[in-house]
Amino acid sequence: MAVKLLGRNFPSVLRMTEGVDLKISRRLCIKRQQDLQSKSRSASGVPGHKPTDWEKKFLLWAGHFKKAEDIPETVSLETVRAAKTTLRVKFSYFMIALTIVGCIIMVVRGKQAMKRHESLLSINLEKKAQWRAEGTSAKP
Repeated sequence: MAVKLLGRNFPSVLRMTEGVDLKISRRLCIKRQQDLQSKSRSASGVPGHKPTDWEKKFLLWAGHFKKAEDIPETVSLETVRAAKTTLRVKFSYFMIALTIVGCIIMVVRGKQAMKRHESLLSINLEKKAQWRAEGTSAKP
């Protein structure tokens, strides 16, 4: 009724929905009972996940299991996610350590180069002088 009274001020999209029932169809949101029952479940009743070979290695490297034989056929997704997170953190620590070692090595090498009186400025000046000498000797 309000649309009829103020019909001129509303955009055409709102006027088109005047006679349409705006209930939301939820057919796609309903899960079938067959789909819910077809999921494999681990012994604890939690939906299981059959780990791939890489995920088994992740579980071993993260320390969740001691041997490959100890890994059950189905593992919860939370266990796999926790293993991946643990490995992600370990990898980031490893990369931080490599960065620090690389910085220390570069500082030591820079100090050694300064003792030999080598610097980027002197190396660049030598190259430019060499290029100038080659340029003048090449001109007839």
